[in-house]
Amino acid sequence: MGFNRNEEYTIHPNRFVRENEFIKMEAEDKPIPTYEQEKDALPKPVWDGHDDTLKCYDKAWQLAFRNLCKPNAQAGFVSNFIDTAFNGCIFMWDSVFMLMFGKYGARSFDFQGTLNNFYSHQYHDGYICREIEEDTGNEHFTRFDPSATGPEVMPWCEWEYFKNFGDKERLARVFPCLMAYHEWMREFHTWRDGTYFSSGWGCGMDNLPRMQPGYDVHFSHGHMVWNDVCMQELMSCKILTDMANVLGRQDDAAGLSQERERLIKVVNEKLWDEDTAFYYDLWKNGELNMVKHIGAYWALLAEIVPQEKLERFISHLTNEKEFAAPFMIPALSQDHPMFSETGAYWNGGIWAPTNYMVLLGLDRYKKFDLSHKIAMNYLKNVVTVFNDTGTLFENYAPMFGENGRPRRGDPSRADFVGWTGIVPISVLFEFVFGIKPDAENNVICWHINLTEKHGVEKYPFGKDATLSLVCEQRNSESDEPVVHISSNRPVKVEIFWDNDSKSKIVEA
Repeated sequence: MGFNRNEEYTIHPNRFVRENEFIKMEAEDKPIPTYEQEKDALPKPVWDGHDDTLKCYDKAWQLAFRNLCKPNAQAGFVSNFIDTAFNGCIFMWDSVFMLMFGKYGARSFDFQGTLNNFYSHQYHDGYICREIEEDTGNEHFTRFDPSATGPEVMPWCEWEYFKNFGDKERLARVFPCLMAYHEWMREFHTWRDGTYFSSGWGCGMDNLPRMQPGYDVHFSHGHMVWNDVCMQELMSCKILTDMANVLGRQDDAAGLSQERERLIKVVNEKLWDEDTAFYYDLWKNGELNMVKHIGAYWALLAEIVPQEKLERFISHLTNEKEFAAPFMIPALSQDHPMFSETGAYWNGGIWAPTNYMVLLGLDRYKKFDLSHKIAMNYLKNVVTVFNDTGTLFENYAPMFGENGRPRRGDPSRADFVGWTGIVPISVLFEFVFGIKPDAENNVICWHINLTEKHGVEKYPFGKDATLSLVCEQRNSESDEPVVHISSNRPVKVEIFWDNDSKSKIVEA
């Protein structure tokens, strides 16, 4: 097991790992709740005229609770977790995105504890394997395999939870683990100019056709600068710096700002093509690969797109010959010769993790109307497939079938919750309903676009607040919303609609 192989002569201890309390943590022994036990405690969405969406929402939670597991102490697991529902392993990439909807069920089950099982397997030099067997603790890759770890998105997940719940104690526990992991990535996954690399499997987008001819698309790093990996590292630099500021550990994160500043400069100089207004991967021969894939949009979450580039960059998302397929957003632009109308996995498939990333990235730049539009398309099509099949899928096809209806991707696993629970839960709450939490400042921002009656009851916020947020039906989007908000704790709600806004201070 990886956590017992720390005596290898190649390992140089990282100072932050000395603070990792998960490595020697005893496995918890708590019962696993069932959906039937907890369904009445889960948030309850309200949306007049959309009963099928509400049924899809319920189905996602049913599947999620079916995948909850207890830790195997002999395998080095320490916390109850949600299984990836793929092959008997936990996956770093998948787990992060399952937790993105799991946060709404945190009062019923500690979904966030899933990441503890990665921290408990951290090596003394900071490395964490991305795929670990649940029964044995065996790791599927050795440390220096390009596919062994990544993407570095755990800091982002922990920060999103902090925004929902404001738990500084959790932040303090995980910060050393995340700092050590970032320093390992910087040491072993960079080129001379500080740019980063991975592989098809390592970045999570397995078969995306981005490699120079002669390299294996799944397992080779191709001596390539990987644009999505660079953006994820830039995002992590910012988030870890923000964490350090909250925790008063600014000195521990002092080098991150310099790394971020240098890497932003390199990315915008070397990976940006002015003629097509897009960020590309850079081949070892110095040429951009000119493959427009969804991974480039991590640049939005990383907040590194200069204002003068922004409008042209996001315009690809609304171009019907590129990313504005009937089912949005394909992983590969439609103008690529290997784009597949049925998805062919990452050659055009519609994936919850990358769609969610784009939506959150658009919000970073206050493109709330566009994120709402894409979210409506995404949710509607997923619910249509749910109506036809009764379940959710790993990914979806970008083009509709012969019957004119959206369909599952090819290949695609059924009952995949799994990360597809993001769609009828997180996408519904955050981008269709427009409810966005900021627990650190005790504020909820509510961007109201719908005219039907809608909202969420039993909405979890902060350490122990539970809210009801319901907007009444309106005649038009320009009408001022009539909202009913209640909470067991004082909270400020900022409401936005059309080109107007107002604030409400809700007393307990």
